Amino acid sequence: MKILVVYFTRTGNTKFVAEKIANHLGADICEVVDKKSRKGKIGFIKSGYESIRKKLTEIEVTKRVDDYNIVIIGSPVWAKGITPAIRTFIHQNDLSNKQIACFVTLKGDNPKKPLEKMKEAISPNISAAELGITNDVKNRKEAEKQITDWCNVVKNSFGIKDKV
Repeated sequence: MKILVVYFTRTGNTKFVAEKIANHLGADICEVVDKKSRKGKIGFIKSGYESIRKKLTEIEVTKRVDDYNIVIIGSPVWAKGITPAIRTFIHQNDLSNKQIACFVTLKGDNPKKPLEKMKEAISPNISAAELGITNDVKNRKEAEKQITDWCNVVKNSFGIKDKV
């Protein structure tokens, strides 16, 4: 069973979570790179607007999903939604025959809506394992505990065996 962790990051928080998940599950990792500059206050405001409007963007990726059975997708939350880069990744890839899990990182304390929006972008009827890491991953030990617990749920849900 081949696993791919796909993520976009602007500040490094989502990358931190993605790397921990990949490490726990023995997965490959794929960063989605947004070709649009999102720096500074104007970039921040435009990014939130584009998230709300469900806009797509030009991206680069380092891996193709075709070779994987399980795809785990991670996004920071922008204006209570997923990033244009992750929305574009979902739009450009056929995930219909994949087992899917989703995670988001956010400053707030309620990841439910952004996770719903991500699952809706993938497929309206998708059943996926979900993880929301809140408060900007500031407490790394707490975040790592959440990630470890969630990875165990993913292993059980998808029948992933620990490597011996």
